Amino acid sequence: MTKTAGKTKAVAYLRTSSAANVGADRDSDKRQRAACNAFARRAGYEIVDEFYDAAVSGADPIETRPGFSALLDRIESNGVRVVIVEDASRFARALVTQELGILALIERGVTVLTSSGDDLCHTEDEFKIAMRQIAGTFAQLEKTRLVRKLRAARERKRATGQKVEGRKSHAELNPDLVALARRLHRKDRQGNRRSLRNIAAELAAQGHVSAAGTALSPSIVRSLISR
Repeated sequence: MTKTAGKTKAVAYLRTSSAANVGADRDSDKRQRAACNAFARRAGYEIVDEFYDAAVSGADPIETRPGFSALLDRIESNGVRVVIVEDASRFARALVTQELGILALIERGVTVLTSSGDDLCHTEDEFKIAMRQIAGTFAQLEKTRLVRKLRAARERKRATGQKVEGRKSHAELNPDLVALARRLHRKDRQGNRRSLRNIAAELAAQGHVSAAGTALSPSIVRSLISR
């Protein structure tokens, strides 16, 4: 857990289910915020950010919620590993949706605490334990299925002769450069060709240089004209 001056950093998650409860004249978010802040002070946490899904139904899937998605992005980028909510219903009213949200955080090594001090990540409820295990199994199954599907798509594309992996070629990144190099490589009226270094010098004169600002190497010029 990330700590600052003896306090563990945390983020708060708020959710209001009805548009009628959203706005300056409503107190749902204010109540949740006050509860989270009060618990943080008592338990020695410092809330460094807040994520709010306004007018989001408790039945809406976790993955469709912009606030929760932003919460996951923040967790994955800055190391905060504690999320504080007013109570479990802020994730969802439906138990399955609630557990999926908690599971998404558990998989990222996050502790989810309510304003009353309950740790939602740890439970002795056999039904919830089984639900999390099943959800985890299906998540892994879906990941495996997606990997297999993408691999099959790459193989079908490769069979047509298309490039599907690796770094992009110069032809893909800068087709104008390739076309110019090939024109410079053509024989002149006397049947002579420019040398690779000569082509590189002409390309540089027209603004086509390496990342270091120097003329392209003969090997790169060769790769341009050989495709």
